[in-house]
Amino acid sequence: MATENAEEEIDFSDASLHFNRELSLLEFNSRVLAQARDEAIPLLERLKYLCISSSNLDEFYEVRAASLIQLAELDPLMRGSDDLTAQEQLNLIAPRAHALVNEQYQVLYEMMIPQLADEGICFIRRADWTAAQRKWLKVYFNDELLPILTPVGLDSAHPFPRILNKSLNFIVSLSGKDAFGRNSGRAILQAPRALTRLVRIPDDISGNEEGYSFVFLSSIIHEFIEELFNGMTVKHCHQFRVTRNSDLYVDDDAVDDLFNAVQGELAMRHYGDEVRLEIDQHCPQETIDFLAARFGLNENQVFPVSGLVNLSRVQEIVNIIDRPDLKFKPYKPSIPAVLGRNKNYFDAIKKQDILLHHPFESFFPVVEFIKQAAADPDVVAIKQTLYRTSADSPVVNALLKAAQAGKEITVVIELRARFDERANINLAVKLQDAAINVVYGVVGYKTHAKMCLVIRKEGKRFQDYVHLGTGNYHPNTARFYTDYGLFSSNIELGADVRKVFIQLTSLGKVIRLHKLLQSPFTLHKGIISKIEREINFAKKGQPAKIIFKVNSVVEEEIIQTLYRASCAGVEIKLIVRGVCSLIPGIKGVSENIEVRSIIGRFLEHTRVYMFANGGNSEVYASSADIMGRNMFRRVEACFPIEHKTLKARVLKDLDGYLQDNCQSWIMQSDGRYIQSEDKEAEDYSVQIALMEELSKKH
Repeated sequence: MATENAEEEIDFSDASLHFNRELSLLEFNSRVLAQARDEAIPLLERLKYLCISSSNLDEFYEVRAASLIQLAELDPLMRGSDDLTAQEQLNLIAPRAHALVNEQYQVLYEMMIPQLADEGICFIRRADWTAAQRKWLKVYFNDELLPILTPVGLDSAHPFPRILNKSLNFIVSLSGKDAFGRNSGRAILQAPRALTRLVRIPDDISGNEEGYSFVFLSSIIHEFIEELFNGMTVKHCHQFRVTRNSDLYVDDDAVDDLFNAVQGELAMRHYGDEVRLEIDQHCPQETIDFLAARFGLNENQVFPVSGLVNLSRVQEIVNIIDRPDLKFKPYKPSIPAVLGRNKNYFDAIKKQDILLHHPFESFFPVVEFIKQAAADPDVVAIKQTLYRTSADSPVVNALLKAAQAGKEITVVIELRARFDERANINLAVKLQDAAINVVYGVVGYKTHAKMCLVIRKEGKRFQDYVHLGTGNYHPNTARFYTDYGLFSSNIELGADVRKVFIQLTSLGKVIRLHKLLQSPFTLHKGIISKIEREINFAKKGQPAKIIFKVNSVVEEEIIQTLYRASCAGVEIKLIVRGVCSLIPGIKGVSENIEVRSIIGRFLEHTRVYMFANGGNSEVYASSADIMGRNMFRRVEACFPIEHKTLKARVLKDLDGYLQDNCQSWIMQSDGRYIQSEDKEAEDYSVQIALMEELSKKH
């Protein structure tokens, strides 16, 4: 244990103690890609991991790299907690991102495609087409593609077209003159997004009657491209794709109508500034330079690739192919017995708090809770936050039925949930048309809290029933994301949730809460205060321990406080799915901190904060990660798990995550991750254990 004086001599804000956020995010993507290499995972599931790593990298450039590019232009001297300018970060990102892309294509062409072929799932290259296949594909091109393809020749009357974000495009080099005597030498062809990127060859000409044979759309267009340029010669045809800045900008101080402002910005998302060019590596350098100059991109932003430029679209085959043996064994989530036995959820919740752990347990009770509230004559009001969901969601349908039944319904919709803005705008319109009170939260703060409040008249008093969660009210993601959801009728907790809704829909000063920690007011200082309490226990020679399970650890002050706790002797276990700027294992600073990441069948999404508290442990679940945006620029809810049995259950879950030696990765002091291996211990996967335990339990 470090002495108190030694602790005071350490500068915990030193840049060497903060790992770069963007490099950490790329490390996470590398762990996802590693799943595609893991032959213990079913083959088509491995293909999905490969595609997820590709789409993750798309979003990385659309949001993270795009933000750095803007910052490098606006404030080139600004440095972050890692003492790096935006341009220095971009310079560090480039080689790692290029290596990651090269690895993705290596996995696809050297591992996945040969192994899929062994299973009768074939991708037929142009050079291998039979005469019958070519004939069929020629008809397909003429009937299905030719009528809707629109090449644009580049000349003074046909300027370079606006290229949609992440669309499939071709640059064509031509010789000869067209009917008007023009010879521009180049043309651009954009493939409509409605077109499937994988075309299945009929069984009778595939030569693979018991399997599946596909041809890539890009191969078909390459082969028959000359049909679009009658009388001219196609010298070269190469596919390319442009990634654009897709982060919406809404000036909160200058906006009178947030709905219209977000709606207006959405129209520009497909045409934000270019941030990356992916292009066929066989394309002549002159053409690559031409496109890079046209898009204003430097060498680091150009990615020559060995094949498809839209790699993530290969995932289309997963839904086409009926091969259960190549997919995860289906898992049916269970329903807690306490809810299965009770027809009336309010009676069950009134007896005790109920905890759900998705996707091991079904999301059905959450929907049923709202449905029963809609049908219950004693329920007078329902209030709910919606961050990511869909207009046809059963949650939304239940709210609509509640409104039709005459209940007072208030929904707080976050219009700026990234990449779900349009869906949320449509949802807001649908709810407003049903006479539901719809508000958009607080200007300048995203509403990220996951809360549902049902107010029920019981005798002469009103009783609050709440559902609080770590994840969104989205039944589809609840099948793949791990999240906790708590039902409670606790009087103080209900009063807290009611007060937060008042803050969101009305105006007024900060309201004191009994049990909830809330961003942007009390969560950050509350977490720091509880870490400080563990430090005090450790300094007194008493056991002190912290376990956090979150998606990201970035916020500087909490990181520095955790370093101080480590120096004081507090045992700290961090289970961080994605980004972690804290560096474990630094001598004299973070020797008592372990950071691990779980990458498995389900996306780890639960946020849990555990403080040993001198033997009387406190456990909180939350919608918030340890990030500045969650602590200061969002409305978040962090709620206690107080029921003795439920708290013990969460602690047991956390212990399972710490014991996992199959799907866990341990962060090293250089920021790299090494897959956990304990050759002496029996294999233990926490996700598999939870599936087995909860299916038997219920």
